[in-house]
Amino acid sequence: MSRLSLDFQRHRLDNGLKVVLAPDRTVPVVATNLWYGVGSRNEPAGRTGFAHLFEHMMFQGSAHVPKNRHFELIERVGGTLNATTWFDRTNYFETVPSHELELTLWLESDRMGWMLPAMDQAKLDNQRDVVKNEKLQRYDNQPYGDWSERLQRLVYPEDHPYHHTVIGSMADIDAATLDDVASFFRTFYRPNNAVLTIAGDVDPVAALEQVKLYFGDIEPGAPIPPVPGNPELPPLIGETRRDHVVSDVPLPRVIMGFRTPSYASDEFAVAEVARSLLGMGRASRLYRRLVRERRVAKSVVTYVYPLLSGAGLFLVWGTGYPGSDPAVLEEAISEELAALGRAEQHEIDRAIALIETDLVRSLERVAERADLLSMFDLYFDDPGRLNHEVDRLRSVALDRVRSFATDRLGEDNRAVVIYQPEKDR
Repeated sequence: MSRLSLDFQRHRLDNGLKVVLAPDRTVPVVATNLWYGVGSRNEPAGRTGFAHLFEHMMFQGSAHVPKNRHFELIERVGGTLNATTWFDRTNYFETVPSHELELTLWLESDRMGWMLPAMDQAKLDNQRDVVKNEKLQRYDNQPYGDWSERLQRLVYPEDHPYHHTVIGSMADIDAATLDDVASFFRTFYRPNNAVLTIAGDVDPVAALEQVKLYFGDIEPGAPIPPVPGNPELPPLIGETRRDHVVSDVPLPRVIMGFRTPSYASDEFAVAEVARSLLGMGRASRLYRRLVRERRVAKSVVTYVYPLLSGAGLFLVWGTGYPGSDPAVLEEAISEELAALGRAEQHEIDRAIALIETDLVRSLERVAERADLLSMFDLYFDDPGRLNHEVDRLRSVALDRVRSFATDRLGEDNRAVVIYQPEKDR
């Protein structure tokens, strides 16, 4: 089998910081990507939303970088930057002209090692309001905006770390004190809980020396505490759980979630191929059958969440036409899920080719390359695993996809959230 052959070096500083260097001298840009091993799964009861809050707080300045100066300095040199928070991690990233690498290292190291001296009540209050406004705009006042919250509650038990959303509870955010936030930072935003990847036009020897210069003096933290709650759970939900929502949405929508093997499992690749076969592209089963032929859906979506704690989440949804009955759409989706147990080899081949093409195309961009290397190092302690992803996909056989459909996508492992427009009630 052929495989990817990304060239990289891997190092570890004395304080525990993992460093991945992936030189590519073909373009004069460099991407820095810093992953911290903290996400919503690390938040105990009463402290939900802290990881996402810190995504905002980390741009509010550090000991040697004034508030909002991080954005200003990167954009001034023609670079781009952002950050994201998810269930299992938080990442911060910049892409700049290659001669500006030192700037990104200084900025990232200053907020890793010297953020607490610049943290104050005014900044916390300000970013607390920003997060609350974000929740209003993206979740509460957005059509279908609370779908993830509803689905997670059906798929994961209350004591599971994925039961609550990434944005968390606004009551918990309101109750957070400056001491609470500082303690969260000291626990998780440490070099021994992070991976720094540098990809692009970089000299590995010089880059490693710069990393040591800026990050080497940051003290490691204590061992990272275990994930709170009970990450273990049965592989199946055990029934079909439902939530029927009548609200101010424009069109009916049926959303289904299924517990699937975690990202660390060899079976995750099977879930990815099944997802691609069902909903990736206009030749996929769901699009062909529900959108083009039967015309019971305007659009379809499939996705599989690469989650680490206990179980992943396989997602299928369809959006219907004005005035249509969501029960008809649900039944049509169910029929296609059952039919997946009779998949053919040519469909498997196409599904694998689509995923493989997407992966290879994403790796053409140094920012995506840096992100994936950070992810594999943080999640699996092995950035080289990325070079074997194509092999893993190509090893998925027809009988495994058929078994996955039968074992994992049935009515005994299903959470269904139905949105119905108020005018159609």
